[in-house]
Amino acid sequence: MPIDGETKTRVISRIFENREFGFLKVTVERPLRMNFEATPERIAKLDEQKAFVNLATSKKRRDVLAAEREIAEGQKQQNTIRALLAALEGNGRYMDRDAFDADVMRAAKRTGLKILGPLKKAILAALGERDSDAEICRDSKGRPEPDSELRDTENIPLPLGTALPLPLDFGPDKPNDRLVASFRDDIDAYMAREVLPHVPDAWVDYDKTKVGYEIPINRHFYVYKPPRPLDQIEADITELEGEIAGLLKGLVV
Repeated sequence: MPIDGETKTRVISRIFENREFGFLKVTVERPLRMNFEATPERIAKLDEQKAFVNLATSKKRRDVLAAEREIAEGQKQQNTIRALLAALEGNGRYMDRDAFDADVMRAAKRTGLKILGPLKKAILAALGERDSDAEICRDSKGRPEPDSELRDTENIPLPLGTALPLPLDFGPDKPNDRLVASFRDDIDAYMAREVLPHVPDAWVDYDKTKVGYEIPINRHFYVYKPPRPLDQIEADITELEGEIAGLLKGLVV
């Protein structure tokens, strides 16, 4: 076909397998790492935590005196928490959440204060900061907790020889066990090749694995067009500079 005054060959149609347009959307997690420190600045952040603020509130709107007593008791509890945390300032920066949590709970026990789940989370959120050098934060079963800010996804092409239809159970609440079982080895191989050499602490949340399809026109039909020679580009720039200079002359009074 004629292109720019020349006869050139172009591919205008191709035949593909269905699986060549498919991919596995895999969620890659990385562990949460945080340091903790009981500085005045971080303790002040407790006032931004809902569970801590709610200690000094009351739902007894019809009984004013009861509400005032409840609020006063909550404020007293808040002050106790601030004081016990301030006492930990001398311990410096904790690089292990479990060590910090243990010291907080010991301090609370000495004061007779019970720190339940939501309040504990509020304290950890206020006094903690993400730190790539800190120890990994783990759940009660010792498993690494994922850091939502480091979460990423990888699109893995369906491998050669993929049998169709795919083993999918459709529906928002349907498990993807059959899908993961069919492609587990391919996902693991991709991770070992493309991800783990760069971020060795990453892992796949297989429960979030999905299938997607796309038709990448550019990938299959793109034709590279080399840039024009530098002398032609330079000549065009020189010509434009001359035109601009002429226009500017007309503006001079």
